[in-house]
Amino acid sequence: MPTPHPPHPPYPPPGGVAGESDDDLAGRLRGRPDGEAARSAALLMARHWPPVHEYAVICLAARSDVASMVTAAAFHQVLDRLALGEPATALRPTLLVRVRDMIREWSAEDRISGVLPDLGKPAGGRGMRAAKFMTPENRKLAERSFQALPGLARCVLWHTEVEAEPIAVPAALLGMDTDTASAALEQAREKFREGCVHAHRELAPTKDCRFYNRLLDVPIRRGGALLPDVQQHLAECSYCRFAAEQLSHFEGGLGVLLAEAVLGWGARRYLESRSGRTESGPRARGGARHGGGRRGLLSRIPTPGRRPPEGQRPSRVLLTGVGLASAGLIAGVLATNLWSDDDGAEPIASSSASEGGRSASGGVATSPPGTAQLPIIPRQSRLRNVGADLCLDIRGEVRKGAGTELEACSDAETQKWTYEVDGLLRSAADPDLCLDSHVDAGVVVLGACADDKNKRADDVRYDITVQGELLTRWDEQLALTSTNGTADADIVVKVRDGSDQERWVTDRVSPSAGALSVPETGRPSARAVGGPV
Repeated sequence: MPTPHPPHPPYPPPGGVAGESDDDLAGRLRGRPDGEAARSAALLMARHWPPVHEYAVICLAARSDVASMVTAAAFHQVLDRLALGEPATALRPTLLVRVRDMIREWSAEDRISGVLPDLGKPAGGRGMRAAKFMTPENRKLAERSFQALPGLARCVLWHTEVEAEPIAVPAALLGMDTDTASAALEQAREKFREGCVHAHRELAPTKDCRFYNRLLDVPIRRGGALLPDVQQHLAECSYCRFAAEQLSHFEGGLGVLLAEAVLGWGARRYLESRSGRTESGPRARGGARHGGGRRGLLSRIPTPGRRPPEGQRPSRVLLTGVGLASAGLIAGVLATNLWSDDDGAEPIASSSASEGGRSASGGVATSPPGTAQLPIIPRQSRLRNVGADLCLDIRGEVRKGAGTELEACSDAETQKWTYEVDGLLRSAADPDLCLDSHVDAGVVVLGACADDKNKRADDVRYDITVQGELLTRWDEQLALTSTNGTADADIVVKVRDGSDQERWVTDRVSPSAGALSVPETGRPSARAVGGPV
């Protein structure tokens, strides 16, 4: 079997037939005369033989003729599939995986391994044969996500991140200009990350793991600290700990993550063998862009035996605290502690609170133990977080699905909200949209305001405790808070712990900004009912 080591570069020079894309050359294998098909096959081998052969040497732990035999056989199988119509848009990782699997298969065949002793090395074929899986357990999400990507995305990611080649290389392999390839790389990184997050949710072994899905992703994406209960969960759950570690690679280069997810066996040695790394160091584009944030984040991911840095784990038991308090006392505390701030901001609870929790419209709303309904006449007001001293705002365009965040308090329309007697928190910027805490795995976004007969009614409704906590009706143990209490921090829901980060008060909105006035009721205010402020 001829196994020449081709002298050609591992990527196509521009122009001419040699500059055709891998997929163009693969198309010439289909139904063409033998001479033309052989020429296209030779060009594909010229482009990809050196790294594939090098990986065969790594997998065998021996530089011998067997490496050339395995490489040639892998090319033969892959080229046969291309001739039958399989796309060639991500040929390099396909060839590498075929080499790995072929060595494993050959080492398991006594009649082959008997005549090729190099297959029996413990660090090579014999070790691969004994391994239960080729992909490590802590790379399963990345493997699933990468395999689900389109071939174009896999190609640009692999050649820039793993092979450490300039963007011109995958651009030539794909038959496109470098600007288009650069844009494709940006999209590929984002789709790869989204796939990892989706895989974590889809494969989650427990309900808790699914719940922490976005609470894990959002802080890592923004480089912030993980919430204490998320850190506690990571200390106890290897599945989510592995997920956090995989997501952390997106702060820098993806070379290690991709190589270990796709190849597994010998991945680090293959990375070290790439000329783009050995000549000028790692070219992973994310490393320079993100300034090495990965190391700092990894140090904050709990490991077994290491407790999270902050305090005691919040109890999952809903503490009522004031379940036996009278309606009058609740109204007073509500007016002074929740709907006014220390500077005397305008309360928006009406005196109807003192009348057994009856709303201004005459109805009586029901609330779970330990919560006090908000018996108000609907009006617009800002919601200020006590712990952060920042206000609830809408991120970007006001539309369904838009995220929410903490921002410096202002008269912006996106910071005005109306809490209604049925528990809806409605946006003044678009009255058809309400805060939805259930559509995006605990990350609070804008969603359609559902009526109480809708199956998603509880997803957009909240009950308010006398401490100023906003509890979701779909799970009374969860309270509205933010990821880290700083400006731009995402609004999320987490297990109630009684901290100031979960307390909210209303701020007066200036009349000039279009705030609604409180209608005169002719009754004493709730502040008066509750006693001194």
